Amino acid sequence: MSLAAKDSIKIPTRLGPGSTIGVAAPAGPYDRDTFDQGIKSLKDMGFEVVIPPGLLDENGYLAGTDPHRAHYVNQLFADDRVDGIICARGGYGSMRLLPLLDYQLIVQNPKIFIGFSDITVLLSVLTDRCGLVTFHGPVVTSLANAPDQTRGSLIRAITSGDRIEVKANGGLTIHPGRSSGVVCGGNLTTLCHLVGTPCEPKFAGKVLFLEDRAEAPYRIDRMLTHMKLAGCFENLAGIVLGSFEECGPLDDVCNIAAECFRDESFPIFAGLEVGHAEINLTLPFGIEATLDAANHVLSYHHAATVDI
Repeated sequence: MSLAAKDSIKIPTRLGPGSTIGVAAPAGPYDRDTFDQGIKSLKDMGFEVVIPPGLLDENGYLAGTDPHRAHYVNQLFADDRVDGIICARGGYGSMRLLPLLDYQLIVQNPKIFIGFSDITVLLSVLTDRCGLVTFHGPVVTSLANAPDQTRGSLIRAITSGDRIEVKANGGLTIHPGRSSGVVCGGNLTTLCHLVGTPCEPKFAGKVLFLEDRAEAPYRIDRMLTHMKLAGCFENLAGIVLGSFEECGPLDDVCNIAAECFRDESFPIFAGLEVGHAEINLTLPFGIEATLDAANHVLSYHHAATVDI
């Protein structure tokens, strides 16, 4: 059972000019120049930035030891001076932190938490276990050279009281129809690796978003088939496919999805500019939205943040 009340949603406080964003590094190490450019981008947006000491540590393909990385995640949630948290980079390593996170502390200190790719692990678990609304959006290193659409989408999601609507320009309908549900998901590979663990995400009744990078079509097929056989997709409200960068033509990915879900009636559309491509729009996870597959739109029912 979730540490949060069964139907409780913890919507984080909205950020504004001068709000402080802390940087966590729960996954892989990163290039210092690219990191510094991303930090400058956050400051140009009007935020103060806290970089914990030791954040640049490296331990092979990880940004420090597991206790080191988990400590800074816990510390940033506990620090009253920090208003929101963004991750430095994806890569690999977030799932190794799951036994080391202080979930009760996080429940008591809900904050905006931003990332994608390997950070999907934390987005999923913090939403499922803590009831926290999280944000599938850019990491510090991807902000370094991010286009205006990516930056603007992030700013709107974490500073505005408006309902978010995201449309796939050039989207493709796989199954027509409309449905509503809590939005969840993230990186397909990462979610697949959570299947069979105590942190396996629960998708029933939800709108599932999926994206990936550099996965051959047969591997996408294998992961979807694996999750289908495991019962992960039972009673879904719908599916939205984002960027599948370096995974072959989008039509191929759509055909794989169409085959995998040929016996399902829920709506599915593809082409949302969210994920590893140049444009990476921000999606809140943990709140309801309506999926309109014919018009390739995901429309949230309310803002993802609240006033102080």
